[in-house]
Amino acid sequence: MTTLEVAHEARPVRRAVRVSALPFAVSAVLYNGWLLEFLLPTGLDPRHSYVSELYAADQPFRPLFAGIESVCAVLVVVGALLAYGFAQDGWARCGWLALVGFGMSSVADVLLPMRCAPSVEPACAAVHPGHTLTSALAHFFVFASMALLGRAAVTARPRLDVVRRWGPRVLALALPTAVCTVGPLFGRPGWHGVSQRAHLALVGVWFAVLAVELARSSRRSSIV
Repeated sequence: MTTLEVAHEARPVRRAVRVSALPFAVSAVLYNGWLLEFLLPTGLDPRHSYVSELYAADQPFRPLFAGIESVCAVLVVVGALLAYGFAQDGWARCGWLALVGFGMSSVADVLLPMRCAPSVEPACAAVHPGHTLTSALAHFFVFASMALLGRAAVTARPRLDVVRRWGPRVLALALPTAVCTVGPLFGRPGWHGVSQRAHLALVGVWFAVLAVELARSSRRSSIV
């Protein structure tokens, strides 16, 4: 096969890689749609409330925030499936599948919302079994994607330079911020909203890192 024929066959793959970057770029913005709470009369204090309370079943802005969360989750699944389709490294494939799991867990998070907002309703329990489970799964899958794609960034050829450089840093910051959000689940509420919003911002950064990596990969002669 001539060099020209190889380049011709690689062109659709590069295009697919480029397309897969777009859902992650949009998700990086949408995942922090909670910032709209500073413009809307939600009645919730960002310092002491979970972002999930914005789309609790009894909250007035549930349709807006649940819609943003759902669209973001679907985009992550689409982007991850596209990336999985052309991934050649086993670690990378597992990483993209973890992001599919994250997106599906996020959709379930919306379908099984908090019944009420515990930060403003004393009688509202902080633990909502279904929602707590789906949130835990979303956390597991997003951290799994960071670890797996971080491993792929080292083993794959050519290397995933953007993920290799920024992935470990995002993971190192995102993990403690996630841990700091669990206080209310053990009867110790207060200030968990700050750490959770920091965590969500870092997940948005992770999606941005993936978008940049995929965009760069689309310009390389070989795809990982």
